[in-house]
Amino acid sequence: MRAETVQPPAQPPAAVEAEHFQTGEVMTVAGGHFVHDSFSAFLSPLLPLIQDRLGTSYAATGGLSIFIQLPSLLNPFLGYAADRISLRYFIILAPAITATLSSSLGLVHSYFALALLLLTAGVSVAAFHAPAPAMIGRISGKRVGMGMSIFMASGELGRTVGPLLVSSAVIWWGLEGIWRLAILGWLCSAVLYWRLRNLSARPTRPDGGLAELWPRVRQVYPALLWILATKAFIAVALTTYLPIFMSDTKSASLWLAAASLTVLEGAGVVGALATGTYSDKLGRRRVLTVLYVLAPFVLFGFLAAPEPLLFPLLLALGLTAISPTPVMMALVQDYFPQHRALANGIFLTANFLTRALAIWVVGWLADSFGLQTAFLWSGVIGLATVVGVWMLPKDVAVGR
Repeated sequence: MRAETVQPPAQPPAAVEAEHFQTGEVMTVAGGHFVHDSFSAFLSPLLPLIQDRLGTSYAATGGLSIFIQLPSLLNPFLGYAADRISLRYFIILAPAITATLSSSLGLVHSYFALALLLLTAGVSVAAFHAPAPAMIGRISGKRVGMGMSIFMASGELGRTVGPLLVSSAVIWWGLEGIWRLAILGWLCSAVLYWRLRNLSARPTRPDGGLAELWPRVRQVYPALLWILATKAFIAVALTTYLPIFMSDTKSASLWLAAASLTVLEGAGVVGALATGTYSDKLGRRRVLTVLYVLAPFVLFGFLAAPEPLLFPLLLALGLTAISPTPVMMALVQDYFPQHRALANGIFLTANFLTRALAIWVVGWLADSFGLQTAFLWSGVIGLATVVGVWMLPKDVAVGR
């Protein structure tokens, strides 16, 4: 009698990353990013009303934004968990949770409770942003840059629409009535579940382990940290201090100072849609080199320009200084295909820390020597960014 061969139980197939650009899935995740970031942008326009209600100082009121940003430090841990569990659970649930917490800001009547609410919302925000780019990387095939461009532009649009949405809701229902907006986040999560429920979201080799990741981190991240630390100064000078610069240095009206930031960010959205896509064809390194070489010189021109040239140069600054983020995030995905979410989490945390340092340094320079000098030194430091681009390892084809 022939002995039967006992076959081991079949293992579930590992997730296979998309070979082609999955347009429907990319647009679904980008749509989730739009809705999610609309809600995460509720705080700033509500601060004057919160200050009136609580009677807090400017420092205490502005300090509330720190609580929603602090959980960014958790990004590496959230990314590690997402790599080992499933990206889609984080992406599906976060819009509903963030919407619920952000829409509850009008129901809180103490500073401590508000800080706790924002801290919890910050965890949800971090839980979305750590794994979502990794999901985009896995469903974009060989066009990761294009996927990142769509993803980042959708978030920028959300951060533009969110303040308008919550301000309109306050006019309609009052501060305590904005909780009604939470339903939009829950609807978004329902759509994300329906669209992503069958999408495989784990890495092709989920058991690679941190021991395998660490040598790659030591090889890649010194260059990435150099880029983040040096490019942060121009980005911070423009996105944080531009309205004050326009008002104090260029004698612009309040409306014109605010409009300058809108022009800059709008050009950044257009640039973000283009840079990632072009980096798929031309190479990440080439696109980053062009952008980081041009941005400081455009800033120098802006500082010396007469009034008629200010807004054209702001458009150029948006296209060069604000738009490289999709390329950087695509590069992280290229270097860490088996640990996408964890690597992205480390990247986001490093970006948060370098921006925080740059905000302090640029502010100190402005207080000590004036905004014009602070902007000038930001451009000088920005010239060194391209050195970090040249330091990047050349073993990834699209990073040429």
